[in-house]
Amino acid sequence: MQRGFAPLTNGNNEPEANVHIVYMGEKQHNDPGMITDSHHHLLAKIVGSKQKASELMVYSYKHGFSGFAAKLTESEAKKIAELPGVVRVIPNTLHRLQTTRSWDSLGLSYESNSNLLHNSSNGDGVIIGVFDTGLFTFPSLYRPWLLSFTGTGNGTSSERPFCHPSLFNPKNETGIWPESKFFDERGLGPVPSRWKGVCKSGEKFNATQHCNRKIIGARWFIDGFLAEYGLPLNSSGQTEFLSPRDANGHGTHTASTAAGSFVGNVSYKGLAGGNARGGAPKARVAVYKVCWNLLGGQCSSADILKAFDEAIHDGVDVLSLSIGFGIPLYADVDERDGIATGSFHAVANGISVVCGAGNDGPSAQTVQNTAPWILTVAANSIDRAFLASITLGNNKTLVGQALITRKENAFTGLLYPESHGLDPTASAICQALTLNGTDAAGKVVLCFTSMSGRIAITSATSAVREAGGVGLIVAKHPSGALYPCPGDFPCVEVDYEVGTKILFYIRSTRFPVVRLSPPKTVVGKPVSAKVAFFSSRGPNSVAPAILKPDITAPGVNILAAASPLDEFADNGYVMHSGTSMATPHISGIVALLKALHPTWSPAAIKSAIITTARTAAPSGLTIFSEGSPQKLADPFDFGGGIVNPNAAADPGLVYDMGTSDYAHYLCAMHYNNSAISHLIGNLTKCPLQKPSVLDVNLPSITIPSIRTTPIVVTRTVTNVGSPNSIYEATIEPPSGVLVSVKPEFLVFNSTIEKISFQVTISTTHQMNTDYLFGSLTWTDKVHIVRIPLSVRTEMFQPYGNDY
Repeated sequence: MQRGFAPLTNGNNEPEANVHIVYMGEKQHNDPGMITDSHHHLLAKIVGSKQKASELMVYSYKHGFSGFAAKLTESEAKKIAELPGVVRVIPNTLHRLQTTRSWDSLGLSYESNSNLLHNSSNGDGVIIGVFDTGLFTFPSLYRPWLLSFTGTGNGTSSERPFCHPSLFNPKNETGIWPESKFFDERGLGPVPSRWKGVCKSGEKFNATQHCNRKIIGARWFIDGFLAEYGLPLNSSGQTEFLSPRDANGHGTHTASTAAGSFVGNVSYKGLAGGNARGGAPKARVAVYKVCWNLLGGQCSSADILKAFDEAIHDGVDVLSLSIGFGIPLYADVDERDGIATGSFHAVANGISVVCGAGNDGPSAQTVQNTAPWILTVAANSIDRAFLASITLGNNKTLVGQALITRKENAFTGLLYPESHGLDPTASAICQALTLNGTDAAGKVVLCFTSMSGRIAITSATSAVREAGGVGLIVAKHPSGALYPCPGDFPCVEVDYEVGTKILFYIRSTRFPVVRLSPPKTVVGKPVSAKVAFFSSRGPNSVAPAILKPDITAPGVNILAAASPLDEFADNGYVMHSGTSMATPHISGIVALLKALHPTWSPAAIKSAIITTARTAAPSGLTIFSEGSPQKLADPFDFGGGIVNPNAAADPGLVYDMGTSDYAHYLCAMHYNNSAISHLIGNLTKCPLQKPSVLDVNLPSITIPSIRTTPIVVTRTVTNVGSPNSIYEATIEPPSGVLVSVKPEFLVFNSTIEKISFQVTISTTHQMNTDYLFGSLTWTDKVHIVRIPLSVRTEMFQPYGNDY
């Protein structure tokens, strides 16, 4: 697959050089020095000398795969793409950054002695690599700085194969703030002997002080970003550290969610109190800071690929990436998607790669990180709410949600700003709140917004505060994700229905008043889990037959470690929402499964998670999907369902895959033999008759288009339970779709571990339909092995299907 290069020039009308990734596939031998020399030699052929090649080289990828990043003009990129051994030339691009109750809600109580957490020894010995903004430490916990910054993060700084213990150390995807209690090393044994990584000192990060038996590795990668954009670290006006230290807070939060140590008596503004920890509290953390507090939080694909290259060499077991490329516009192993390419090599080396689905929901076809070897995670709420009473002057009490700590106020004036001659709501839109000429002093203000996220609430808070107001009620679309008002200003979030009731009351009386009560934490059955409004949805726009997302996990109002630079932090902790928060939940669970089943492949672990997932909330209530309108959740919202860690520990059967299965996928996606051979490292020839992408051995079946002819798909399952087992098929067909399976029974014994079966699907519909959903389940009366079925009838191809 090749793409053209847009012509660029500098101010002198000379061709402009930009960073390109020269991808050469699987490395041909294991001598890193010889691989790097070959890269310089190849580049020198194009640019004229080895000295110039050295100057233009940004990275040499030499451990997990072969290739390099270099500054090239359009003409040079075209020439180098034609050289033998070059798979493709990838333009450097930017990627975006995507607890007390959440683990208990998944059945992983710290006190239990019979769950996955206990049986896997809390993930002891497993190494989780986190690609993010680094890690952050907290002023009340850290010792005076011991600075030893000696390099740029590309291998020239001082390196230590192991860092001596310090009291506290955290991890973060955008780096780490290592003094957090979540990264205390106490109770951990020696660093695993197989670990080959390093801990690098840098700005306000000292390898000896800040790495220990918990944070066993820390690197940062910025050369690709700087070579492309040339921005000094302070050019954005944001704090940043040229080191693994986290200036953003994103990485510290995600790292503590995945592998934070046990911390008692944690709360946020007095809410959500309890004991906190990560999913695999005895797992070790390796920090790969690839995202920077620049241009709104960005990560260069050249830097991400270098981090993959080093992580494969270092010996991580799991990689957690709360990073996305945006809505996918190109094929999976594409010249612009460094995550898909790097993750392929990681998975080929036995490393599970977990990525977020993205935060572009609830629209269809917005899911990111769609390669079939990636475990892609959607976000759901948990069985917890922070309910705040809103008492009106007519003695009616309504309920919203809030994250405030102030005491209950007395009745005070209530205002809805309206301007005569304008649309009644024009001056009361939260993000453009107009209070000029209104008497807002000493009053609570009601506003409406259609925006999600912090912007509307932050803007409205500022306007109300400046006008002398004392509180804010924000009416918005129904969503469980909460955003505290800056400066702990009293604000309560409600949905449009409640907001309209408040507005009716205001218009019904001359002197409306209101009393805002502090919120209370409510957990358990009264609160049902929902797929979050923001969570990106399927179907997969690149390869519609590959179901994405794969799974959903808690990602709404997640309490974890905070950076001191986070304005919303409270005593070292903060609540955030996003698929960035859901991703480390799955990463922690993968680490526990890896500790329990060290020989399982990434595909087997992925299958176990998907086939045992819940399609009803842990409370037994139906799972809904937030959106417009709210609906019952389906596989395009949550993949297999809500993750069920304890069931995943003993799935019975798995849908396993290896590189040959991924080669099948690549052939079906029209990649040529040469590109596939270089990617895999073995000579590969696609069959003359293109294989069907429907037969990729995934734990799901998705038929994007069926007409009058039945479709037959094949799957293979591997028995990982009792050797002598008999499984029977149960089918819940999508409405109007006929589904049959042969054989209907799978008989395993000590010599038969793998069995293939065929599923025949036909439709009774005589017109186009949207996707309809069902399931295929194998059970031996002990295990329930369920995969989702998604089928769309297309008698002709229209534009504008709902999916």
